[in-house]
Amino acid sequence: MTPHRKKNMTRFGTACGALAAAFVISGCSVFAPTPVPRGSLIEADDYNQLTPGSSTRADAVDLLGSPTTKGAFDDNTWIYISMTTYMRPLDFPGIDKQQVVVLKFDGAGTLQSLRTLNRKDSRSVAMISKVTPTPGTSINILQQILGNVGRYNPMQNMMNSSGGGTGTGMMGGNSGPGHFGAGNTL
Repeated sequence: MTPHRKKNMTRFGTACGALAAAFVISGCSVFAPTPVPRGSLIEADDYNQLTPGSSTRADAVDLLGSPTTKGAFDDNTWIYISMTTYMRPLDFPGIDKQQVVVLKFDGAGTLQSLRTLNRKDSRSVAMISKVTPTPGTSINILQQILGNVGRYNPMQNMMNSSGGGTGTGMMGGNSGPGHFGAGNTL
């Protein structure tokens, strides 16, 4: 191999190595998950302006906007939910940050208490693998197929189309499913 060719190969190898290193280093930031904000995006500066005993519902709406939800059995409990998620390949989105702000008002609309909850305050809920029983019989696919043999007759509506104004037949329009062959005609 000539010295000139060997020098070009060394330069090419160095350039490829530098390019690979640049891809590896930049891959950390290029392929990093993008945070996605969800819910009521409120900051501590916003809800810290509310003071229990003197702030009202109108103050809360002015500072925080309308609540994400209200209490299930109490319209005087306002809940603001926010979270930042990121996508995970072939999985559910991951939760980066989660915050819940709970405001409780009295009947007159004055703020009584303000609580903030974060991800550490959450509880994990497991799914139950039990099956809810349903009434009726259990039949297999063969019984379904054989049970439907003879029930559908596409010629049935054509045979009754005498046009006598009875509301049945192909032009009567009221002989389809759910009409049972009776009803008003035009």
